[in-house]
Amino acid sequence: MIKSLCNTILFFLVFTLFSNAQDSLQVQEIQEAPVILNGDTLFYFKSSAHNFPLDVRATEASLRLQRLTSKYNPLVDSTWLDKEAEFVKIMINDKFAIATTLKDATNDSTTIEKLSEYRLNSLNKNLNQIEVLSTKEWAIRIVYFILSLIILILYIKLINWAFRKIDVRLSKVERNFLRNKTNILKYFIPRDTVNIFVFVSNILRIAIIAISLFVFAPFMFSFFPWAENVVKTFYGYIAKPVKYIFYGFVDFIPSLFFIIIIAFFARYIVRVINEIANDVDRERFIIKNFHKDWAKPTGKIFGILIYALALILIFPYLPGSGSSAFQGVSIFIGALISFGSTSAIANIIAGIVITYMRPFQIGDRVKIDSIVGDVIEKTILVTRIRTTKREDVTIPNAKILVGTIVNYSNENNNALILHTTVTLGYDLPWETANQLLLEAAAKTTLIEKDPKPFVLQTSLDDFYVSYELNAYTLQPRKMPLIYSEMHKNILTVFNQAGVEILSPSYVAARDGSLTTVPSELKPEDKSPLNKIVDHLTGQNQQVIKTNFKSDTE
Repeated sequence: MIKSLCNTILFFLVFTLFSNAQDSLQVQEIQEAPVILNGDTLFYFKSSAHNFPLDVRATEASLRLQRLTSKYNPLVDSTWLDKEAEFVKIMINDKFAIATTLKDATNDSTTIEKLSEYRLNSLNKNLNQIEVLSTKEWAIRIVYFILSLIILILYIKLINWAFRKIDVRLSKVERNFLRNKTNILKYFIPRDTVNIFVFVSNILRIAIIAISLFVFAPFMFSFFPWAENVVKTFYGYIAKPVKYIFYGFVDFIPSLFFIIIIAFFARYIVRVINEIANDVDRERFIIKNFHKDWAKPTGKIFGILIYALALILIFPYLPGSGSSAFQGVSIFIGALISFGSTSAIANIIAGIVITYMRPFQIGDRVKIDSIVGDVIEKTILVTRIRTTKREDVTIPNAKILVGTIVNYSNENNNALILHTTVTLGYDLPWETANQLLLEAAAKTTLIEKDPKPFVLQTSLDDFYVSYELNAYTLQPRKMPLIYSEMHKNILTVFNQAGVEILSPSYVAARDGSLTTVPSELKPEDKSPLNKIVDHLTGQNQQVIKTNFKSDTE
């Protein structure tokens, strides 16, 4: 019994020792872990790194290489060594691939530089390997290439033939389309184009052929291993800007929503302000001490300020707004506007000031400097006046602001005083002069009876007295006609009364004649100066013929 127990204990001891030895052998066997890429073993890791076991480190390295080299192109991509103090990194472009440590070099009985170079060469050999084809395989691939090329040529010919048939039909359709007198769409076709439908058809044909070549080219060149990288490079050049635009647009979508919201609210606020301005202008909405003609200019000013504020808020969210090129162009445009629009800014400011000064309104008869006419348009930059001679004069607002403005119209429809001055001799009583002037005013149409016209003695000069006739009118736009009729009536009334209207020129030319009033004087009673005038004008011959005829009868 004791012997059997001893044998059992001995068996368990031997089995335990054998198991521990086997485990130690397995541990010793797992001292190398392969790094695999594309089914090939590049090299072996013989030591762990940090807390990563050996097999985990090799697996992670293999997966990382597979991920980084999935789109590797020897023509544009590169591998290189990045040396640090205690390890050397193998880089693929700017991405970390594998690290070679001092412990790896010790286990391989070499230097870290040589080991990292060896691993880099193994990686490059795997990445740059070219498929070796036999002569038969090359012949088969060339035949496939030629067949695909023939198919492509036949496909393009088929497309051209189909579009030629389509162009013939389109030409007939366009002729019928243009003959149709009830079709309004024909006016939107460019007149210089021979056949717009055929033109659009040709553009569509070229686009289809280009897309077909773009899609079919990879299939054609896929038969040659050496062309694979060329095709990838070609498509990379095309795909890079497309991806940049696409992803840029995707990244821009949040900013786009922000811009849309700001623009919507800005447009909404401006619309509300315009509606308020229109109601104030039509007197549907009254604001105390706010004139209705201020409404639309004020609405425009607020609209500009709101849009400017919206633009300031939107600007940082525009694509490329933070780039130096965008900022440089913005500064250049701002400088051009600043230096080139000095007079325009002055006119704009003057227009705003004139709007709130309210010196005149549209339709008023005004005098600006020496220009007299009716205001037909007021803008933020200029004011347009139509003169009494039907001339349209454009005056910059800056010039109006620094000039003199005379407004003959008024919003209360008060009568305007028209005045004219005549000079009469000291021998004429002032009562007679006043009576004659008032009689001339009474005969003038468009002169108001109430208030009554009145006369002022404005000056006592050396040879005559100046009398000013003042009369009221409610028709300031007809001032030239009123003045003309008033002057005619003054001449008529004074001539009928036998009163001469003196002036300095008459005083200088006096020759002793009694009067300057036109009358039927005999030739012998006229002054020598009047006789010379009659001789030059031929009136003395008419008088001689009249006297001869009367004597004959």
